[in-house]
Amino acid sequence: MQLTPEDITAIRLSLQIALTATLLSAPLGFAVAWLLSFKTFRGKILLEVFINLPLTLPPVVIGYFLLLMLGRNGWPGSLLNDAGIQLIFTWKAAVIASATVGFPLLVRSIRLGMDSINRQLIQAAESLGSSWFDTLITVILPLSLKGILAGSSLMFARSLGEFGATIIVAGNIPGLTQTIPLAIYDYASSPSSTAMALSLCLVSVAISVVVLFVHEYLAGTVGKRGER
Repeated sequence: MQLTPEDITAIRLSLQIALTATLLSAPLGFAVAWLLSFKTFRGKILLEVFINLPLTLPPVVIGYFLLLMLGRNGWPGSLLNDAGIQLIFTWKAAVIASATVGFPLLVRSIRLGMDSINRQLIQAAESLGSSWFDTLITVILPLSLKGILAGSSLMFARSLGEFGATIIVAGNIPGLTQTIPLAIYDYASSPSSTAMALSLCLVSVAISVVVLFVHEYLAGTVGKRGER
């Protein structure tokens, strides 16, 4: 297996983007999962539909919407541009794209972990005078930890494979925004680069297998705990 310096940069950038997207999304994912698991409110179904929408939309569509919003003519993009912050066609835009497409998977896994929590433990904490925040930190968060880790690993794996939204909003710039899927796309367009594309494919498979093994282990642990 032969890897060029550009390939190694693409691998490093893929891991960096996936890890950053996962870490930034985890707190919000936990908050949204808690809201959906423990609260009843008007518009809950609409929130669930909105959260899960990226699962059904083509990634290219998501990327185009992000391009409209983060571009100079978009409201968020114009504010960022006035502040001297450039996102489009940078690795940060790739992080946003990866976070958007992977967020529903994160929320689903965390919510699964929260739904497996014995509600009597929460009621006991509340009966002892714990506030909702204390209960959240001392009961719900520890018991949801494996669900959080399982969801984070699944989102990380999804971020590694993100292509459609990334190429629209971040482009395919070697050394700057070119991730493993984008590098493979470049190699696939040239018949003489088959071996290079295969090398990156094997690297991608190896990373994904490791991440998915971690996910299955954690998800299985959460499932067994819920059966008790």
